[in-house]
Amino acid sequence: MLHDEMYMHEALYEARLAAAKGEVPIGAVIVRRGVIISRGHNLKELGKNAQLHAEMIALTNASEYLNSWRLTGSTLYVTIEPCLMCAGAIYQARILRVVYGAQDWKAGAFGSLYDLSEDPRINHRVQLRKGVLEQECAQIMSGFFEKLRTKYR
Repeated sequence: MLHDEMYMHEALYEARLAAAKGEVPIGAVIVRRGVIISRGHNLKELGKNAQLHAEMIALTNASEYLNSWRLTGSTLYVTIEPCLMCAGAIYQARILRVVYGAQDWKAGAFGSLYDLSEDPRINHRVQLRKGVLEQECAQIMSGFFEKLRTKYR
């Protein structure tokens, strides 16, 4: 889907903003009716808050924009597979679709470590699309951590 790639490029832009701030480079955007209504990138280090993941920030901003916690009909684009915390918030916000770039084998909750989308006990269904611009999304992460390793050698 051409639109998925276009919006993932926007999420990658957010990831680059995070990297420029010394944050783990994960970016997210939320789209509703073809319009980006929210953006976010990791701010855990600067904010000294474990909850400041790109997805959480984007969800918060979208809720403020819509003046509602219900983000029904919205799609979340995120460069890396969401963790359990973010997946829980995605379900709570009633996000329709999640499109992500690279898998997170250490913490991913939509197919890698866990797959909440396959759990029949959860009353809300999230549509998933995995691997959109996967190489670019994985590369920004590996490049960031390679620079960190080099810095501390």
